[in-house]
Amino acid sequence: MLVPLALPEPYDYAVPDGMHVELGSYVVVPLGAQRLIGVVWGEGSGKFDQKKLKSIIEVMEARAMTAGLRQFIDWMAGYTLNARGSVLRLALRSPAALEPARVRVAYRLTDKRPARMTPARERVVAHLADEFLRTIREIADETGVSDGVVRGLVEAGTLSAVEMPADADFPGIEFEAHGKPLSDEQQLAADLLCERVRAQKYAGVLLDGVTGSGKTEVYFEGVAEALRLGKQALILLPEIALTSQFLSRFEARFGVKPAEWHSELSTRERARVWRGVSEGRARVVVGARSALFLPFADLGLIVVDEEHEAAFKQDEGVNYHARDMAVVRASLSGFPIVLSSATPSLETVVNVEQGRYERVALTERHGVAELPNISAIDMRQDPPERGQWLAPKLVEEIAKAFAAGEQSMLFLNRRGYAPLTLCRTCGHRIECPQCSAWLVEHRFRKELVCHHCGYTSGVPKNCPSCNAENSLVACGPGVERIAEEVAEKFPEARVALLSSDALRGPQSHEEAFRAVEAREVDIIIGTQIVAKGHHFPWLTVVGVVDADLGLENGDLRAAERTFQLLQQVAGRAGRAERRGRVFLQTYMPEHSVMRALMAGDRDAFLARESEARERVKLPPFGRLAGVVVSSENAALAVSFAREMARTAPRADDVAVLGPAPAPLAMLRGRTRLRFLVKTGRHINIQAYMEAWLSPLKVPAPVRVSVDIDPYSFL
Repeated sequence: MLVPLALPEPYDYAVPDGMHVELGSYVVVPLGAQRLIGVVWGEGSGKFDQKKLKSIIEVMEARAMTAGLRQFIDWMAGYTLNARGSVLRLALRSPAALEPARVRVAYRLTDKRPARMTPARERVVAHLADEFLRTIREIADETGVSDGVVRGLVEAGTLSAVEMPADADFPGIEFEAHGKPLSDEQQLAADLLCERVRAQKYAGVLLDGVTGSGKTEVYFEGVAEALRLGKQALILLPEIALTSQFLSRFEARFGVKPAEWHSELSTRERARVWRGVSEGRARVVVGARSALFLPFADLGLIVVDEEHEAAFKQDEGVNYHARDMAVVRASLSGFPIVLSSATPSLETVVNVEQGRYERVALTERHGVAELPNISAIDMRQDPPERGQWLAPKLVEEIAKAFAAGEQSMLFLNRRGYAPLTLCRTCGHRIECPQCSAWLVEHRFRKELVCHHCGYTSGVPKNCPSCNAENSLVACGPGVERIAEEVAEKFPEARVALLSSDALRGPQSHEEAFRAVEAREVDIIIGTQIVAKGHHFPWLTVVGVVDADLGLENGDLRAAERTFQLLQQVAGRAGRAERRGRVFLQTYMPEHSVMRALMAGDRDAFLARESEARERVKLPPFGRLAGVVVSSENAALAVSFAREMARTAPRADDVAVLGPAPAPLAMLRGRTRLRFLVKTGRHINIQAYMEAWLSPLKVPAPVRVSVDIDPYSFL
């Protein structure tokens, strides 16, 4: 029996007489003083006296977990070096779904009538002549009577009760209709995807298309083919912000919206979707990375949209990359996976070159739209006015678009008003008391916020260090500061500020993007939530306020990520009849990223990146594992990390770098030290890490976190 705790192996339990369980059954078992939901993982080990074993308490009514999902959990636990129970927890995020589905009571009209028929009762009887079932509340609302009137008709026998499932059902998907006409290039791509789906065996396909080329419409044809075969489909999106416009496109193609899965769902809705997926009633799921662990009855296709996105990487708890694990799930269960992107990751490109994936290319924008013209504004030659952040050239282009009735977008991947608050008298910088990070000013909310741990405080009037009055000054721009400058320069323009701070939840995202599409906004100012997946036909000018920002990161993927993000941002411009113009404000126009963007030469940029990484055996030509040692006791963290360094096994083609203070050396009050293990591609890095870490006796106040294939180096 595997339980969702950080335990390496299943426990043995006895099956009471008369109780039926099977592999994958969800059961309730005792563990100490607790009652836990677990999953039957196999036969008992036989190591224990049957009479001394605790018994299963209850078998849940849910369908058993499939062998494919159990195999995937086992594989992922071994790959990520996590306990199987910890990975199982990812698949048991909706315990309410395992309870019997609730029922609701609805009412229908009978032939009986009460002795006295009032006008209110007449309205109810007439309304229910359509024979639709309704609850008391629905009947009262629709007929304008009180609940008492309806209950009186129930007592008189005029209305009879019918039990109905509380969960709304999943409507049928019209996969044969509504498809948009495809270009010849799109049709060839769609035909190949459908062929791979019909084969019902594993295949990895990169759908590589420029922004605006119609990649979504192409892989929708693959989804439709899976549905024709009676299979389910999963579409993974990197961020919840993408879903509102995406769901509308899905509904236009298939007649109904798909099932959704993300952190903003209510407990009740999560349970409904989980049950629908398990029973095969939810045919298509669109979700964030956690949707990968849903109990699909018969999954036949996974699509990973924007496969290059770092948002698919989970960096807390069980560390995993959803794109890579999606490939594994497809491979283990024997069905195709589509990786879709305009800027595919270097890992995916190398897999294509080495024959592991197929590549399907869409080289042209759909319809009459043309790719935008991208140019750099050299901030050394054309700087903004003092105290401003927008170069004169960019302001001029925004003014032209505004005068022509077109939309502009300013992109800055930095939330809040300013990233640093500094004292002009003593130089004190206001930092988070729990993290080695500056507090970010959010002027609209009148708060200082740590974007790492969530700590907040008011903005002080005096310097906390020297007590000087009115000496604190905001340094650097965030999107709020850009919005302030735009309001000064374009007082008549309608401005929308789009960031995760300004938009909370799917509904606010949907309303904001609807306003942009409806041309109720002239100038959009946003963070990375506006960078991808959106189609704004009247958007012609895009300005990147600080194109160099991502290059300050310093990790091995800094240039690649910056190129991908800026290419995606640029792709928002000119997606209809009007050609787009993109302006990159940069102090490094000679940088390879800027040159590649302006030349539109992605492949040359990737070739240079590939050559540089292969030379030093960095991923995807080598393997990496990150290890973070942390503790609230700084001295203990340092001493234990040094002990770990002394015990690291020596091996050919393996380098253990560290310990060194992590770039974010303090997080939530814990001191953090970091190791980086670098190996050749042929090395079994998991076996090396096990040999190193398994013998260690980790003190209770110390936490050791392992990340195979790290994406973040903080």
